[in-house]
Amino acid sequence: MNKETFKGVIAYPVTPFDSSENIDIPLFKKQVERLVTAGSHGIAPLGSTGVMPYLNDGEKEELAETCIRQVAGRVPTLVGVSNLTTEKTVYHAQFAEKAGATAVMIIPMSYWKLTDEEIIKHYDTVASKISIPIMVYNNPATSGVDMSPALLKRLLQIPNVTMIKESTGDIQRMYYLRKELGDEVAFFNGSNPLALAAFSAGANGWCTAAPNLIPELNIALYNAVQENNMVKAQKIFYQQIDLLKFIVAKGLPRSIKAGLDLLGVGGGNFKSPLKPLSEQEIAELDKMLLAIKDEVYQY
Repeated sequence: MNKETFKGVIAYPVTPFDSSENIDIPLFKKQVERLVTAGSHGIAPLGSTGVMPYLNDGEKEELAETCIRQVAGRVPTLVGVSNLTTEKTVYHAQFAEKAGATAVMIIPMSYWKLTDEEIIKHYDTVASKISIPIMVYNNPATSGVDMSPALLKRLLQIPNVTMIKESTGDIQRMYYLRKELGDEVAFFNGSNPLALAAFSAGANGWCTAAPNLIPELNIALYNAVQENNMVKAQKIFYQQIDLLKFIVAKGLPRSIKAGLDLLGVGGGNFKSPLKPLSEQEIAELDKMLLAIKDEVYQY
């Protein structure tokens, strides 16, 4: 199994809705195309940014297929397939594989607190039903489940579990992953404010919604790290840190959609109960985007 399927900046599109809370497919295709042409190294539909838990099965399938067709093999695709039950997770994973996804991402969603053994069985069952790689997604802030480094190490013993997305915001976790697991395991940062630190710790890539708004800066950061030019990387990172903190603090779907509206692309409407940012928050975001646009970057 290829463990180097993904690297670099993996971009997460939002899911735009029309005024009737139906998915706006033409707008979604436009947004995905922007992410590809901007230079993103991978596209990941149906993540937290895409409000995956709010979607029904038909909507998830339509988005996965639309994204994969729009990307058309130009970069890898990483489709979120998480669900409360193993049965449903298997269903969506098999659908994603059949639709042409490069890999799938799974976070252990739970109402009742899951034991380590239950989590391992969940991933093992899904892995046995598909042949494409799986990225394990650890984000206790959204899932309510915090997978310890020791558990992550156990999950990697499952043959096609080859990648980890670490989003706890704990840089020590990333140091552990690289030290204990070595170069054989691909781990990715999912905490925007830790982008520079995570790359320094050895992350293979950065899973982020930020390329919807500032793709040049995100990709420039990755390139500077690859060039081993940390002075340049620091400069680029500090140019975007305030915006990265803002979009996380205000909620990725809300802030990214507001930003896309401000940029003239269009972010689309929301599915209830989610609502847009306040006018004051939108004004604050607009100020940040204008400040970034007015700066002169030398990449």
